[in-house]
Amino acid sequence: MQGIIKLAPRVAALVVAASGLAGCASFSPDGGLGVVADITGRTTGKEVASVRTDDDAARLRDATRRLLSRPLSADAAVQVALFNNKGLQAAYQQLAHSEADTIEASLPPNPTFSLMRISGDGALEAERQVAGDILALATLPLRSEIARERFRQAQLKAALTTLRLAADVRRAHVRVVAANELVALLGEAQSAAEATAKLAQKLGETGALNRLDQAREQVFSAETTAELATARRMAASARERLIRLMGLWGDDLGFRLPDRLPALPRRPLSQPFVERDAVAHRIDLQIARLELTALATSLQLTEATRFVTLLDLAGLDRKTVEPDGRVIRERGYDVQFQIPVFDGGEVRARQAAETYNIAFNRLTERAVTVRSEARDAYRSYRAAYDIAGHYAREVLPLRQIISEEMQLRYSSMQVDIFALLVEARQRLASRRAAIDAVRDFFLADAELSAAINGGVVSGEDNAQQTASALVPAND
Repeated sequence: MQGIIKLAPRVAALVVAASGLAGCASFSPDGGLGVVADITGRTTGKEVASVRTDDDAARLRDATRRLLSRPLSADAAVQVALFNNKGLQAAYQQLAHSEADTIEASLPPNPTFSLMRISGDGALEAERQVAGDILALATLPLRSEIARERFRQAQLKAALTTLRLAADVRRAHVRVVAANELVALLGEAQSAAEATAKLAQKLGETGALNRLDQAREQVFSAETTAELATARRMAASARERLIRLMGLWGDDLGFRLPDRLPALPRRPLSQPFVERDAVAHRIDLQIARLELTALATSLQLTEATRFVTLLDLAGLDRKTVEPDGRVIRERGYDVQFQIPVFDGGEVRARQAAETYNIAFNRLTERAVTVRSEARDAYRSYRAAYDIAGHYAREVLPLRQIISEEMQLRYSSMQVDIFALLVEARQRLASRRAAIDAVRDFFLADAELSAAINGGVVSGEDNAQQTASALVPAND
């Protein structure tokens, strides 16, 4: 009894501390989206918003219409997607849900009140009891810390989802603009091929062209027609993918796109410390670090509750009325706890320790992978820049010179029409390769940004492998 009485001041101190923690637990005005906006804004320079009211929806709707009213650049497409993609909005709502879970985990356990009344044969017995989980109260600071780490993880995951969507939109925009540019080029080639095929047919009718040469010109026209149809189909599919990523439908589907990809930058990006930047900025790596921190705190919690997993303390107030009218009042305590006879917590402690070791090794593996991805992405970026620049500086100008010289020779009747057509086909192949080279450069540019800042799909897979380990064993 004396030990229980000595325990009362400690319980009172725990109650006071728990009340302080409960007072600090409150919802943020934006559901935790401010941190996401700060992280993604530094990389994309775009606004993120969560649609919670009709006013929010109306504001984003007006902003979307303004962006769609002019030819849609890659930056504008990213902003439209951040405003309208419903999967992203679901991620932001999941973040707000995670904040609610964090607040719930930071609150002290509610006490339990019970009232008992028994009467008969002139006697009456009444008992009141207030019980509370003292172990949960004592471990509340550690649990609150774990909950805060979980919420921080949820914010980083929401930011990672945002960056991945932005990277996907940029890739889709590059592909659809390049596909449209190829359609325009093949359309020109088809018109020229049809005219050539008709000319070959007329020359064949006069006997000036044999059947073999006629067939060659006609098959080129037929093949160009098939290639144009394929290019149109691929351009339509690429546009639909961009539409899906931007979350558009109905009247918004008629937006316009640029006629061609932007010009190459005058100088490529210089990244002498690309590995360092990737390790410092990659969000999936930050998530893995937070997992490790949360697991370390969870390990402390497991050690603190290793031997005692149940400790309930109840205050009792009993009143007994005897048949003769005498009133007897009794007050005391009721303590319940498990006796660690068979399970001393060794299994839970070993599980927690091994889970921490697993997370540590996966974090190390992720760091190695991030470095490799950054190096590979930068090498691809520089190679794509050099190749696209080579076509712009060397191949296309030389093709233009050849075309002009062939025109001069044709005008002076030094070459026939078919030599001119052969050169036109070669110029067409070079222009197609140049379009592909510029497309590959801008795709590589998007990949480099993703490799340094986030957005590489393989990152989250490793991060999710240890997500379940964040839940303490005695939750």
